Formats: sequence, C-alpha cells, structure tokens
Amino acid sequence: MASRTQQFNTRQHMQRNTYEIFRYKDSYMQEVALHHHDFYELYFFLSGNVRYNVESRSYLLNAGDILLINPLELHQPIFGKEQRSYERIVLWINKSFLESLSPPENDLTACFDTTAPGHTNLLRPESAMRQVLIYELEQLMLETESQEYCSEYFAVSYLVQILIQLNRQSKQQNKEAEAKVASDSLVYLVLNYINTHYSEDLTLDFLANQFFISKYHLSREFGRLVGTSVHRYIVQKRLIMAKQMMQEGKPSSEVYQHCGFGDYSNFYRAFKAEYQITPREFAAQLKQKEPISEEFGRRLREGMEK
Repeated sequence: MASRTQQFNTRQHMQRNTYEIFRYKDSYMQEVALHHHDFYELYFFLSGNVRYNVESRSYLLNAGDILLINPLELHQPIFGKEQRSYERIVLWINKSFLESLSPPENDLTACFDTTAPGHTNLLRPESAMRQVLIYELEQLMLETESQEYCSEYFAVSYLVQILIQLNRQSKQQNKEAEAKVASDSLVYLVLNYINTHYSEDLTLDFLANQFFISKYHLSREFGRLVGTSVHRYIVQKRLIMAKQMMQEGKPSSEVYQHCGFGDYSNFYRAFKAEYQITPREFAAQLKQKEPISEEFGRRLREGMEK
C-alpha cells in the first residue's frame, strides 16, 4: 500500500539529526526560489510537469527519475505552464549521520560527490529498480512513523538499503547521458571559476573581462541557465561555504574573511537576509543540536554484517 501524502511544508531545515522523509502531492505550486540545504537530499519524482535546475544543469524530469543533491549545490524546481498533479518523495539525510552509517571500505555519500568523474545529479533507473526503491522508501516512511519494537533500527536498515541501491545505480549510470548539461558552455566555466575563487573580489565586470565576453551577454546567459543573477549566485555560494566552515567549528568572526565578504557587517547582513537568523544565532543552534550517535551507526553496521 502506498504511504500517505503529507501537506507540503516550506521548511528548508531539518528538525531531526538523522533523516526526514516526506511524500507530497500538490495540484498547484508557487515559484520556489533558488536555494540550498545543509544536508543531503534525495528527490524521487513521481508525477507532474517539472524541470529541475541544479547549478548549471537543467533536468527535464520523467516519472521515476531520482535527483541526488549535496549541500554545496544550489537548486530550484521550475514548473511548466501546463501544471499537472505534482507528486514526489523527498528524503533528507544529515551529513554526519550518513557518514556514521558508512562502513570503512565503502562511502555511502559517494553518489552525492560532485567531484567524481562523470557525476550527474540525475538517476533514471529501469522499471524494476524503480519499484524496488519506491517500496523501500514507503517502508522507510512506515517504520519512521511506527511505534513497534525496534522500528528505529528497522527504518535505518531500509535507509541503508536505499543508499546502497543509489550508489550502485550511480556507478552504472552513463555519464550525463540523460541530462541536458551546460558543461561545454561559457557559463559552466564561469561557475567553476566562482566556485574556486569565491573568496576573492568577484564582480560581473571582472568575470566578463576574465572570460572576454560582454557583461550583458554573460548576465543574460547566466540567468537563463542558472536561474539567478551572477551577483546573487556569488553571495549564495559564499554563504554556503561560510555555513560549512561554521559547522566545522570555525567562528563567524574568522569565516567571513575566508569567504570573500570583505568585512563582518557585509557578512552579517547577507547571512541574516538569506537565513533570517544572525551568524551568532546559527552558531548557537549548532551547539544546541544533539550529537549524532556514532554508536548507533556502528551497532547497525555490525548487525548487518552478521
């Protein structure tokens, strides 16, 4: 039996320190802004008229497609004019928790690794594998909501099975064969430059000169392929890196210098405008979060190896 759908929640942060799973079905969706998460996201597309942008890649989705998005990637769904029932399963996984589940010889985060040769966000499994994954995701939802004996362990065992299947599928996937990718475009080169030099003084004029192109043409093509302006992308990328550094324990008073904000006041304003909290409040939230149980992951791995 298919798991029940939930009312769509615009929340973009996790409330648990392990994983969260949702099944949504909407007849109408308003525009969703370009955004990122502090966790891994699995997006299983079931129905609708949706094109999904992830950085410079644009994926026209078919029913059964899976998107894998890591915390460093800005992404955004684009809804077609002819809107149809939009249904999807969304799985969020805490970074530390997923790392704790990975056995020493295999990294379960590998399918999210954007630096891997031939990496693609899009998986398009065959029908039989789609059915297996849907079943496992539905069982994960049921066990997550269950109060029965050892439901927590049972749920995580399904989570591990899902991640193993995704990593196997990712390794088999043809390199970018099913996706419309702008990897040979100038915009792709500009994105790579920004992602490598985000700590430096970057402007539209500078990038246009760097790549010998009109800033008007660059601005137009960047907006068309990425879905936002050059300036906003730079700010968002710097904020992503700042949050990553703060999660690693670095103080906000040092982070802004490494992320290209120039001074703390610029960093403070940009951070609060993007996340509706101050850098200090975010740091306080990190301290209040319960630590991930490495013991739980270890015991689960040992149980599965027996």
